[in-house]
Amino acid sequence: MNYLPLLIPVVLLVLGSHAIGVENDGVPQIDGCRIEPDSKCPNANLRGADLRNLDMRRMDLSGADLSGADLRHTNLDLANLEKAKLRGANLTRASLQQSNLRLADLSGASLVAISGWGLFAQAAEFEGADMRAANLEFARLSGARLHNVQLQAANLEMTWLSKADLKGAHLEDANLQEVKLAGSNLENANLSGARTRFGNFQDANMPGCVQCPKGWD
Repeated sequence: MNYLPLLIPVVLLVLGSHAIGVENDGVPQIDGCRIEPDSKCPNANLRGADLRNLDMRRMDLSGADLSGADLRHTNLDLANLEKAKLRGANLTRASLQQSNLRLADLSGASLVAISGWGLFAQAAEFEGADMRAANLEFARLSGARLHNVQLQAANLEMTWLSKADLKGAHLEDANLQEVKLAGSNLENANLSGARTRFGNFQDANMPGCVQCPKGWD
């Protein structure tokens, strides 16, 4: 029997996808990037990769392409994701404590219930991201763009959002105690049920904002 016609589609499938393998020591490897703590993979191509439940602490993924990647329950604590592409990635319940997401693109990403205590995401792009129930306590998101983000029931206590653009953001029932929103844009945002005690809204732009605090003109 001639098996060649059966093998050709398999070969084409392998060549057209990520080279995913496991090293002799059990460490997964994707296109030359070892997926383990402290690994150095700047500018790596991990687009659409299945990275669920992996330990990626302190990895250098600066400039990497993780668009559409599955990172559910992955540990990315202290990872360097500066300028990384994470458009449409699924980071549901991932741990991003003190990770570096400065200038990263997370447009349309799922960050539901992430643990993002103290993460750095200054000037990052979060347009349309789902961040419901995210823990962003003490995070730094100054200058970030958060148009139409879903932040219902998120913990933003002591979060730095100065000069952030939250136009149309959903912040219903969020914890905004001691949040830093000076100079931010809250146009058409919704803060219904949010806790804003001791929050700093000085010089914030708030036309059309639902239940924004008064007296910060």
